[in-house]
Amino acid sequence: MHEQTRGQRRETQQPGSRRHRVRRLVAGMAALVLLAAASPVAAEEYDETYAGHPLRVIAYVVHPVGVILNYLIFRPFHWIGSHEPFKTLSGQKD
Repeated sequence: MHEQTRGQRRETQQPGSRRHRVRRLVAGMAALVLLAAASPVAAEEYDETYAGHPLRVIAYVVHPVGVILNYLIFRPFHWIGSHEPFKTLSGQKD
C-alpha cells in the first residue's frame, strides 16, 4: 500500500467514501442530463399499400448491395478517373 506522507491524508476509493459518493452523484447527474436532452424521433408512417409490393420487397434486398458496390467500386473509380493522367484520357474538364 501507499505510505502516508506528512500532512497528507490517504484518499480511499471504497464504496462508502466521500470521493466515491461525489463521483456517483456526478455520473447520475450526467445521465439525467443526457436522458433529458434526448428527444423522441417521429417514426415514418406505415403504409400497407407500399410495404407489401413485390418490388419493395426486392428493393429491401437489392439496396444494400447497391450501396456496397457504390462504396467499393464506383466511388474509387470515379476518384481515380478525376486525377491525371486518367482525367485527360477520359476527356474530363475542370
